[in-house]
Amino acid sequence: MSSTDTTVAILGAGPAGLTVANLLRARGVDTVVLDRYTREQIVGRARAGLLEHRTVELLDRHGLASRLYAEGTVHRGCEFRSAGTSFFTDYSAHYGGTPHWVYPQQEIVTDLLDAYEAAGGTVHYATTVESVREESGHVVVECVGGAVFRADYAAGADGQHGAGKHGVPAEAVTEYTMQHEFRWLTLLAHAEPSAEHTIYAQHENGFAGHLLRSDTVTRFHLQVPFGDTIEDWPDERIWTELRTRLAKPGWTLNEGDIFSKNILEMESRVIEPMRHGRIFLLGDAAHVITPSGGKGMNLAIADAAEFADTVVRHLRSGDEAELDRYSQRRVPDIWKAQEFSHALLHMMHTYYPSDSPDAAFRQKLQQSRLWQLRNSPAYARNFAENYIGPPLDGLPGAEAQL
Repeated sequence: MSSTDTTVAILGAGPAGLTVANLLRARGVDTVVLDRYTREQIVGRARAGLLEHRTVELLDRHGLASRLYAEGTVHRGCEFRSAGTSFFTDYSAHYGGTPHWVYPQQEIVTDLLDAYEAAGGTVHYATTVESVREESGHVVVECVGGAVFRADYAAGADGQHGAGKHGVPAEAVTEYTMQHEFRWLTLLAHAEPSAEHTIYAQHENGFAGHLLRSDTVTRFHLQVPFGDTIEDWPDERIWTELRTRLAKPGWTLNEGDIFSKNILEMESRVIEPMRHGRIFLLGDAAHVITPSGGKGMNLAIADAAEFADTVVRHLRSGDEAELDRYSQRRVPDIWKAQEFSHALLHMMHTYYPSDSPDAAFRQKLQQSRLWQLRNSPAYARNFAENYIGPPLDGLPGAEAQL
């Protein structure tokens, strides 16, 4: 049985794990990255693509944003459609001109992998972690096949079902969960975007979303009933529903080949605290959020930045209180994002059955929120702050900071 010693064992080569790897390596901290998939599989996974300004600023600060700047797209507003009306919210104007960026997650992962390996970092591909445990002041990571890694810290960035999360005793944390009453059919199509911005549409048939990914690929979301399967949604039906729900006078939906379809169950989850001993949880291992608002990857990268700072501070001081600060600083930011994602989700979806008194009342609340977003500068400012995300150094007076 082979054994390797390192300072930080990073489980998962996603945005969180690879951000940690790059930030720590740049500060001279020894790391290894372990992932169950091959490099080709890792960079081939199409995921989210909406980047908060702080995410871009962090990557830029560490020399990791050159391709993002060259190929990404700046976004400053989004459109809301409901009951035959529409309006555009210039959220950037409400937040000091701060923009969003659109740049696919797989491209960020590619950039982070390239940078880490170019700097001499080690990624163990096709390596399945079997268990993670603390032993004699270290973290022991055992892999299928016999490889063992001993580390001073472990970053569990391998998802909600990964070994990192299972390395934390269930009785040592509290897990808060919520199963939402909505489901999405999410799809990617080889179709030129039909607008230069994101579109959220509330319709009696259900929610529809139009999100940009590139000049030739568009992501769409459709709210679908519980019980529906992908087989219930052939391409012809999908395009019919998208045309119906996204309809606007004088506007045309660009269509194309649909090359990816998935049914997404809406779940939210937060684990507190986000560490136990020297095992730290990052990204989906610590919190799952709905795609509404595009917060998942941004929270994961914010976790990575805070964890990297935590490790460096603890290595310098040896103060155990530094380890507690990781969760204390991250949890408020995560709940803030959860609240916003929940509010946006409920602002745009259709409640079933639509003829129930509760559904009618909730739809009226939706109309009020949309009216306030359109007519109240204070409401629009709060939306912009939440949608774009806090500054890299945190909101003034906020406990959660990067």
